Amino acid sequence: MVGLALCGVAAAMEPEQKFQGFNLQGYDDNGEKAWNVNGDTADIIGEEIILHNVDANSFGEQKMNVTAKTGTVNQTSGKMRLEQDVVVTSEDGKQLTTDTLDWNRDDDLVSTEDDVRITDVGMMATGTGMNARPGLKTARIHEDVTVMIDTAPKDVEENKTVTITSDGPMEIDQALSLATFEDNVVAVQDDQTLMADRMEIYFDSEMSTIDKMICTGNVRIQQGENRSYATKAVYSAKTQKLTLTGRPKLIMLTEGGSLFATSGN
Repeated sequence: MVGLALCGVAAAMEPEQKFQGFNLQGYDDNGEKAWNVNGDTADIIGEEIILHNVDANSFGEQKMNVTAKTGTVNQTSGKMRLEQDVVVTSEDGKQLTTDTLDWNRDDDLVSTEDDVRITDVGMMATGTGMNARPGLKTARIHEDVTVMIDTAPKDVEENKTVTITSDGPMEIDQALSLATFEDNVVAVQDDQTLMADRMEIYFDSEMSTIDKMICTGNVRIQQGENRSYATKAVYSAKTQKLTLTGRPKLIMLTEGGSLFATSGN
């Protein structure tokens, strides 16, 4: 169900209608407001509403705000395309920026083929192309992925970052507190590098601290001139141990500034 509120007077002599001040609202099956879309001005051409200085909100399970310089809403399908300086901000502070974004409100889906940047407390992710379901708190970056994670404890001011790159895709599932990297994964911290075909990182419930990491497929660890090879590597933040299995099987204690060490967390 959709409610439409227009302010201003349409231009009588022009083929399209122009409005100053525009508001479009949608409601769920219970009559509760599900979303709204606001614009400084609106041009209505057939089924398309072209908005300028868009400010939209979704009031579902995961509230979010979306802003952009321009947006086009299809009155029949309700789908929206946003362009120029697109910013999506969730109620818990996560933010996504990109050049264009397609927003399917009925399917709770936002997507783009352009470069994206996702920022959160202690983490920043960039890449090309993305699908996300804000209500389900999942996101998938398609390719050329770079993620930087602060691994220092919350009560320590020291900036200690691990940088992970992959050809992609990379998926984030907040319900599982899990980030999964695929294809040519490389993680670097200080002078240590870990490479694998696939990497799974499990976080704490706030997605701010690494709890466990599982790497599989052609695992290689390099520190200076030293190299280790394995088919699988499992890192535990609790024990600060990196266990390698395969060729060969060995256990490395991570002390001090070792790879993915969380300084006692």
